Amino acid sequence: MAMVLSAESRRVETPNGVMTTLASPSQGGAEQAVWRVDARPGMVGPVHAFDAELVWTWLDGAAVVQLGDERFEVGVGDTMVLPADVSRQMFADAERGFVSIVAAPSCAHVYNPDGMSAPDACDLAPKGTERTVPPWVR
Repeated sequence: MAMVLSAESRRVETPNGVMTTLASPSQGGAEQAVWRVDARPGMVGPVHAFDAELVWTWLDGAAVVQLGDERFEVGVGDTMVLPADVSRQMFADAERGFVSIVAAPSCAHVYNPDGMSAPDACDLAPKGTERTVPPWVR
């Protein structure tokens, strides 16, 4: 058994919010990765995809999730199972943003579904056709 104390959680700040690793291979020795997303109000996330299924549960605020060709409005208590290899983009509530818990395999890679980097992508985003494991998943 391993325990990760709140004070030991890894926090990674991006232009869109804060990702807090709750458990991962390097944080508690978990086989799964679990992290918290604190999205800034009005945040428009990048279009991206993962090569693994992710489970998102909203704890606070609200968002619109563009998943492939479909749009979903989500709020407190809602859970989405996002399939592998489907493009996604998230839009946080303009007033409250959102808080979510996410679970994924610890080997999940993020990538640009069209193979092109957004011109304003942050340093943590995959470049071109690169596939990377985000730091909050490791």
